[in-house]
Order: sequence, then structure tokens, then C-alpha cells
Amino acid sequence: MYPTDLTVSAVIENNGRYLLVEEYSKGDVLLNQPGGHIEAGESPEAAVIREVREESGCDVSCGELIGVYLWIHPQTRQQFLRLVFVAEYLGCDESRTLDSNVVRKHWMAREDIEHRRNGLRSPVVLRCVHDFEAGKRQSDSLLTGMLPLQNNVDAVLANADLV
Repeated sequence: MYPTDLTVSAVIENNGRYLLVEEYSKGDVLLNQPGGHIEAGESPEAAVIREVREESGCDVSCGELIGVYLWIHPQTRQQFLRLVFVAEYLGCDESRTLDSNVVRKHWMAREDIEHRRNGLRSPVVLRCVHDFEAGKRQSDSLLTGMLPLQNNVDAVLANADLV
């Protein structure tokens, strides 16, 4: 059994389009929200800001927690626990070097994301866009007392939506 992979990501909407990155994942090129792992001593919100910058070259401010999502890969049974935040788009620096696994960034309408659902890294990508549009937000108190999250994965899992 693999350990649970704890990550953060951001739903970033600007003028009706969402920021996604096209990235290499186990030999495939897939679409995903910018995000990644929380580094030691880093808050989830700081990880969102850093990961968005590293993967897209864009600056954001981290807002409310949309939700906590658990996805289990159907073939490998690997568990992915993702904290997804709303992030406000502040701008992009096109000269920034992106993470080596990122091919490019895209601004896509929800309908375009739905059309490419088979090319998404996981079903969480589309689910959290739908939740964002529906106005779903979690209480800030959800993560209170769970930091550092890496030491409290079981508590975070207990609050996750299975996707």
C-alpha cells in the first residue's frame, strides 16, 4: 500500500477561464490545476502561491478553501489527498522558467475542460471547478489544529470528499 500523497492546488478563474497546466505524468501529458506538495514548515496557502508560480509563472493570492478531495487511482490504488483553494489571479511573468515537468499553461473555459476530461490528471480537476462555480467553500477552521498537515493526514482524510 502506498502512503497517501498530500498535495495542494488552486482554482484560478479569470474572465470566465481557468488556469491549467499541461504536465508530464508517468509518460503522459495531462491537464491539471497548478499545485503540488507542501514543503516542510510551509503552510498550505504558502504552498499554493509557490506552486502556482513555479508551474505557471503566475502570481496569485490564496483565498478560501474550496474543499479537501480524495482520489484513489483505479489501477495503482495510490491515494491522492488534495486541498484545493480559490486563488486570485494577479498576473503572469512570461519570462519565468517553469518546472521541468510542465509543458505549458492554458486558460480554458469550463466547457473546454469538460470536453478534455479524458486528458485530465484526475477527476478532481473538473470536480473542484464545478464546486468553485457552485460556490462551495469550507470553513477556515477545517484545517485549524491539523498543522503540520503531513503529521495529521488521517484527520485531513476524515474531512475529504471521495471523488
